[in-house]
Amino acid sequence: MTATIPEISGNLTLNLQQQLARVARQWTTYQGIQGSAIDGVELVRCDEPSSCGSSVYEPSLCFVIQGTKTIQLGDREITYRPLTYLASSVHLPVLGRIVDASEEQPYLAAKLKVDPQEVAELVLELGDKAPPLHPNESCPEIQCGLCVSSMDEQMQSALYRLLRLLDSPSDIPILAPLARREIIYRALVGEMGSRMRKFAAVDSQAHRISTVISALKDHYAAPLRISELAEAANMSESTLYHSFKQVTRMSPLQFQKKLRLHEARRLMLIEGLEAATASYRVGYESPSHFSREYSRMFGAPPKADVTLLRGARETAESV
Repeated sequence: MTATIPEISGNLTLNLQQQLARVARQWTTYQGIQGSAIDGVELVRCDEPSSCGSSVYEPSLCFVIQGTKTIQLGDREITYRPLTYLASSVHLPVLGRIVDASEEQPYLAAKLKVDPQEVAELVLELGDKAPPLHPNESCPEIQCGLCVSSMDEQMQSALYRLLRLLDSPSDIPILAPLARREIIYRALVGEMGSRMRKFAAVDSQAHRISTVISALKDHYAAPLRISELAEAANMSESTLYHSFKQVTRMSPLQFQKKLRLHEARRLMLIEGLEAATASYRVGYESPSHFSREYSRMFGAPPKADVTLLRGARETAESV
């Protein structure tokens, strides 16, 4: 059964996907990631398939309204299609590619940043009313930090109510917190909620790995010492290594390297640092080693890559 809601501007009725696409397109004036008047909400539009790009996912819920995208997390590829959403429980470096988009039917998505503490508080309120692990979940690894689920009618409606607030800015301070809370609630009681809850449970192994990931994110420039991380997480080194790979699909060293390269890219693009300065800032001792690893990850040497990114930003801002 197709979910419908009344179109405010007339007597016609549109299904929820059409309504979501309409409001998302209305508030994306150019291609790329765009902020919004709602705190923690970003919108994405892409008018054509893209090449593979590297980014770091933060704890968030990412909703695909129209089009298709693939995500590469370590050795695992995830595809999310229209009316599916992806939950990122921790910070994760990924490769992403838009595979289905056109000017007539652009790729449209919405991202809701999620505070892990907010999730933990909702989990406590749910208590034993939360449903058990769903047998048809698409993520094959119970501890994986990314998983995908379909948006049911209730989730679509909740997302629409949140995005529709962009049309009435005066309502945002009061109604946006209620809408985002409902969205997180719907995720927690949905198909992949049990996996999200594992990262919120302080006595779970997934939660301990999330603290390790937070430590690596905050201290990416420091030398990697597995023994210290294992001791802080109250785990053996072998258990830490195995569990870390389950969650992130990469080793702690690979994870740290990706974080370093992303931060170096940001320092060059946003703060205008030279490549050598940025490389030292993020923990590299050899600029040539940094340049080789940067080229492997982003497909071009640091200077050429940042020049290209600046050109793309200037073009987007001028539209």
